[in-house]
Amino acid sequence: MGDDYPSEIGASSSCDWPLLGLMAARLRMAPGRLLVHAGCGNGGIGLWLSRALAVHLYGFGLSPVAVAHATGRQRHFLGEQSMRASFRVAALEKTGLPDHVAHGIVCVNALTDGIDKAAVVYELGRILAPGGRLVMTRSQRAATPPWQDHARAAGLQVEHVDEHPGEPAMWERLYRLWIEHAEGLRRELGEDQARGMGAGGRARAPRPGGRPGGGLGRAQSACGPRVISESTGLTRKIRPRMPDVPQAPSRAVCFSR
Repeated sequence: MGDDYPSEIGASSSCDWPLLGLMAARLRMAPGRLLVHAGCGNGGIGLWLSRALAVHLYGFGLSPVAVAHATGRQRHFLGEQSMRASFRVAALEKTGLPDHVAHGIVCVNALTDGIDKAAVVYELGRILAPGGRLVMTRSQRAATPPWQDHARAAGLQVEHVDEHPGEPAMWERLYRLWIEHAEGLRRELGEDQARGMGAGGRARAPRPGGRPGGGLGRAQSACGPRVISESTGLTRKIRPRMPDVPQAPSRAVCFSR
């Protein structure tokens, strides 16, 4: 990914040095407090922040393989203080954590298609302690982003919205790397997550001439719904279309309670 992307975090991560610095600045956490890494993947972002800010870390994600990998990285980042971090399998919208337990939360590009984003913000707001901050990155195509509505429903305020520059070029590189290193992703993140990342990369990576890939692959498109053409009376397949590479920078949204 280049010098802007710390290899220590993870080769498949979209997190660069400026975003790490931005999250540390926006969280404003005191040493010894609890940071929650929602959608932790292999744990690199949360572990880096835990070391930099001298805070405890609780990370969770859906992939047991990725969670196990994150657990195995604790000593690399934290050394003899590795016990101040822990990782579990859990969903973004159902963390299983008590109310108001987290003094800071980060959630980096984990809000994929199909996830109820309002439910995730509500759940993360529930576990955020008074005075705490939630920093969430997400690509946004809507003309009027729903952050304020999500914040109000969760009892939060939108404190800052920062653009994360360098997109969509970064995503184009990342999608190509996902495809090229599919075997390594399967070992690191598990079969299901790696398969989804590979399919997303193939669909979104631009073709020659700058056009996005589009389509979901032969196995999925072949079983898609069909419609009858009014002009010919023949049936044709409807090919589902995955989102294109984001055409605008994603935003890092800082919520506070």
